[in-house]
Amino acid sequence: MEERWSTEHVLSLAPDAASQKAAGKLSSPAPWSATGTDGSALWGECKGSGKTPYRTVVELAAPAYQCSCPSRKFPCKHALGLLLLWSGTPGAVPAGEPTDWASEWLTARRERAEQRAARPDPPADPAAARRRAEKRSARVAAGAAELRLRLTDRIRHGLADQSTAGRWEEVAARMVDAQAPGLATRVRELDATPQHRLLEEYAMLHLLATAATRVDELPAPLAATVRARVGYTTDTAELLAGPTVRDRWHVLGSRDTSDDRLTTRRVWLRGAKTGRPALLLAFGRPGQAPDLAVPTGHVLEAELAFHPGARPLRAALGTRYGAPEPGPAAPPPGLSPAEAVAAYGTAVADDPWLDSWPTVLTDVVPVLTPEGWHLTDGRHTLPVRRAATSEAALWRLAAVSTGRPLTVFGEHGHQGFAPVTAWAADHRPIGLSTP
Repeated sequence: MEERWSTEHVLSLAPDAASQKAAGKLSSPAPWSATGTDGSALWGECKGSGKTPYRTVVELAAPAYQCSCPSRKFPCKHALGLLLLWSGTPGAVPAGEPTDWASEWLTARRERAEQRAARPDPPADPAAARRRAEKRSARVAAGAAELRLRLTDRIRHGLADQSTAGRWEEVAARMVDAQAPGLATRVRELDATPQHRLLEEYAMLHLLATAATRVDELPAPLAATVRARVGYTTDTAELLAGPTVRDRWHVLGSRDTSDDRLTTRRVWLRGAKTGRPALLLAFGRPGQAPDLAVPTGHVLEAELAFHPGARPLRAALGTRYGAPEPGPAAPPPGLSPAEAVAAYGTAVADDPWLDSWPTVLTDVVPVLTPEGWHLTDGRHTLPVRRAATSEAALWRLAAVSTGRPLTVFGEHGHQGFAPVTAWAADHRPIGLSTP
C-alpha cells in the first residue's frame, strides 16, 4: 500500500507561513480536477481566477514541482495543496497513468538527470589545486593575524569605550577579503553582542584567530574543526566518496531560519544502531523552501558522510534505502538535565567554539519563573534559550505537557536549552518551531 505523507511533512516544504495557509484552502477536492498518481508522482488541474486551470505536477522522490501558475514561490500553493489533498483525502487522487502534460515534464526531468549522470567530470589539476590552497592558507593566516591585533587594540581601549562602536563591519569586510567567511560572520555579530558578553566573545574569537594562524601544528581532528569554523568548506561529492555510516536514522526534529538571502533548514538525526547524532543542512533562496524534507518522528535508512572535525556532527546525506518510515511508538531515550550539562561539557572539551549540542531530555516539565522559562526534573533545571525559541512555541510546549513530565529534544549550550520537538502523552512528536 502506498504510504502517504503526513500533513506536517507536507507543510514543512512550504517556503513561508503564508504559503501554508493558502495551501490549506486548496486541500479539498473542490478546486481540483484530472488528478492522479502513479506512486512516484502526482498531477492535477486546479481552478484559479482565470478560465484555464493551473496544471500542477509533483515528483515525490526529490521532491520536485512544476506548476503553470505565475507564483515565484517554490513550491507554490497549488503544489502544496495537491500534496495535502493526496495525503489527507484517500481516493481524491486516484491511481492512473500521467496525463500528456504531466508525462512530458516527468520524462524531460528524467532525461536531464540521466544526462547529468553520464556527463564526465573534468580532469582535476592537482598542482593548480595545491597552489590555490596554499594561496588561500596564506591569506587566511594574514587575516587572522590582523584580527588578533584588532581585538587586542579594542581590549587596550577598554570595553566601555564606545568611540569605535559599529566599526566591526569594516573588520568583517577585511575577513571576507582574506577568504575567511567564518571569521567574518563572528566579527559581524560583535556589534550586536551585549556588553556583559563582549569579553567572552572577544576571547573565543581571539582563540579561533590564533588557531587559524597555527592550524598546521594542531592535531588533525582539531585542525579540521578550526578550518570549518574559519569558513573552509568540504565538497559533498568528496565527502560521500569517503567513509560513510549506514544506519536507520531517527528524525528528532527540524527547524528553519531565514534572512534576506537564504532559508536554512536544520534536520537532526540519531542512529538507531550507532547512537550517533547527525545534523543535515539544506538551503533555499528567498521564496523557496529547502529541498530536504523528512518528517519528524520517522526513520530513514541511509548512508551519511560526516564532515571532519574533533566532534563530528554535520553530515551529508548519501544513498537512501527506501522512503522514510514511521518511527518507534515510544519517545527516544534521553538524559536528565544534570546529564545534559555534563554531555555538553564533554563536547566543548573537544570543540571550544561549540555553542550547543543536540540533546534529548526525559521526564522534564516546562515552568515559567520570574527569571523566564525553565525545564526541570524536580532536582535540576535548565534555562530556555529565548533567542532561539518564540513565546508561542513555549506556550505550546506547556500545553503539550499540561504539568506532566515529557520528553523534549533540542540544543543545549552555554546560553540554555532551545527546544525543537516534544513528545505528547500519546508519543506523537510535536514540532515547536512551526508557525
